Amino acid sequence: MATTTATKRDERLVEAGLMKRLFTRPEFGAAAGAIIVWLFFAFVAPTGFISLRGTASYLEVSAQIGILAVAVALLMIGGEFDLSIGSVIGGVGVTIAILGTESGIPLPVAALVALVLALIIGFLNGYMVVKTQLPSFIITLGALFIVRGATIGFTRLITGRTQVGGLDDVAGYNLLRTLFASDIPIGRANFNIAIVWWFIVAAIATWILMRTKIGNWIFGIGGSALAARNVGVPVNRLKIGLFMTTAFAAWLVATIQVVNVKSADVLRGTQQEFVAIIATVIGGTLLTGGYGSVIGACLGALIFGMVRQGIVFAGVDSDWYQVFMGAMLVIAVLINNYIRKRAEASRK
Repeated sequence: MATTTATKRDERLVEAGLMKRLFTRPEFGAAAGAIIVWLFFAFVAPTGFISLRGTASYLEVSAQIGILAVAVALLMIGGEFDLSIGSVIGGVGVTIAILGTESGIPLPVAALVALVLALIIGFLNGYMVVKTQLPSFIITLGALFIVRGATIGFTRLITGRTQVGGLDDVAGYNLLRTLFASDIPIGRANFNIAIVWWFIVAAIATWILMRTKIGNWIFGIGGSALAARNVGVPVNRLKIGLFMTTAFAAWLVATIQVVNVKSADVLRGTQQEFVAIIATVIGGTLLTGGYGSVIGACLGALIFGMVRQGIVFAGVDSDWYQVFMGAMLVIAVLINNYIRKRAEASRK
């Protein structure tokens, strides 16, 4: 009897099957969705969509959404939201343009000043959340209107209009263009360098989340901030840092945009906070925090990029894109709830 008992395999050592392990991964649904979307447009609009130029076009769109989604994923895994990043994009872009065209400051210096401004906004968002204990949804919703209103007001006060152009005539423009808006030729297509920035940001965030103690802390505060604080996690500092990370992502996207189009608009970035959140949710991050994936957020951004450009190649009215966004949000939440329940069941 003793021998029989000893030879039995400990149930904790039994390996889960491949499909079971896949279902417990937060990015599983997004990966399946990305494959389905690619196959659909490859069939509907093969000439444009699967060409190198078509690939370059949807990757460029995905890159800007993806940079935001990576930062938003870290914040949402940590249990918070940032609804101000769209306004920060507009505010930062206009700041770069005004400092360059109205004050004569070299554009790289203007971009650094704008970065400091973005980080201050991120710090204030995080500080208000941890000190007031109010939901980050409310704090950052207020910041959305404050930043956007200040951007419109100051821009009109200084320039008399809401758009600022002529950035290509400002000193240092070529340097910023090389860093943030140059093209990398591959075959007969040009891939925007924003794609490289997206991959770099995603790689760093994935490493932090999966390979460092800070990543463990992010999951911990998302699951239970009180429990994390009780074991020594610097919850307040970490949350402030995450809000500053989303602000940095907004600055990076704003810089890429103003250098690409050589102008700034006070309304640029409108609703990008919702697109980033939806992409993150599609990628498997739970709205309740404590569970998610940077890779999943990137896949969610990729889906948006493929759909936005795919409907153009397919000749479909672009107005239907917003219908897709809403539908994908609902579907993603349902899939995520199902996967979460499977994950919880596998741990029992």
